[in-house]
Amino acid sequence: MSSRAPWLFALLLLLFRPAFAADASKRKPLTMADVLAATQAADWQALDPENTVYLELASGRVVIEMAPNFAPLHVSNVKALAREHYYDGLSIVRAQDNYVVQLADPNAEKPELARKIQHAKRTLPPEFDRALDPKLPFTRLPDGDVYAPQVGFSGDFPVARDPKSGKMWLIHCYGMVGAGRDAPADSGGGTELYVVIGHAPRHLDRNVTLLGRVVQGIELLSTLPRGTGALGFYEKAEQRVLIKAIRVAADVPLTERTDLQVLRTDTAVFKDLIESRRNRREDWFKFQAGHIEICNVPIPVRVRQ
Repeated sequence: MSSRAPWLFALLLLLFRPAFAADASKRKPLTMADVLAATQAADWQALDPENTVYLELASGRVVIEMAPNFAPLHVSNVKALAREHYYDGLSIVRAQDNYVVQLADPNAEKPELARKIQHAKRTLPPEFDRALDPKLPFTRLPDGDVYAPQVGFSGDFPVARDPKSGKMWLIHCYGMVGAGRDAPADSGGGTELYVVIGHAPRHLDRNVTLLGRVVQGIELLSTLPRGTGALGFYEKAEQRVLIKAIRVAADVPLTERTDLQVLRTDTAVFKDLIESRRNRREDWFKFQAGHIEICNVPIPVRVRQ
């Protein structure tokens, strides 16, 4: 090779560098649509049918992804309750505006009429938080949070962490599913479930056991008529919404399953998505916020491709 070759290459690089820089400066910042259009198959993962349940209503199906890494006892118990058909024929008894819907046994306070449990448990120790595990994936949000030292995503779930206390916990974002309880911390177990349908009630974090999140069908819950009683409870039996069944997806024939994929949160693509939401670049937006809070980051879901 000629001794002049390295010098020639350096000269060409200097000559064309302004053009390269100009091209880079003209690159349009990514929107969420751009990010999703560029995803590859490896950026998506299928829901685990053993940790997915279907809430079947007359109006359709609500798909709930369970969180065994954060509430293993409650997840196991909800699946046990579903498998013994505990929920079949119960009701959505409460729809409180900007807060939650709740499903339960309307006769729970009447021992002679209350639904009997066969093999599952009625109550469990609380699973409000868990030990911080550095082995669990965690994509940290670059912005601060007023409720926790750190927030981000672990698996498909919004999560808070406190390195000083060594704890991590799920966050009450829209669509999250929890186990209702009475005043004692150990009075819940999954016989009553609630779903957040309003602004994120973060004051509930670490006070109730969260065990999953709705990944499809939230509109079937969020648009229900609001209860007229205290806390949004329905005052008349005819106002309640019948639950046809809750089924574990693994128990449902393949042809009847809802085959969904969720965007992985442990990838560079998901970080691009976060940035696309921190600074909205769609033509409609005239101002970029430069910040985002944890419950305003969507986790895209699609039918398996």
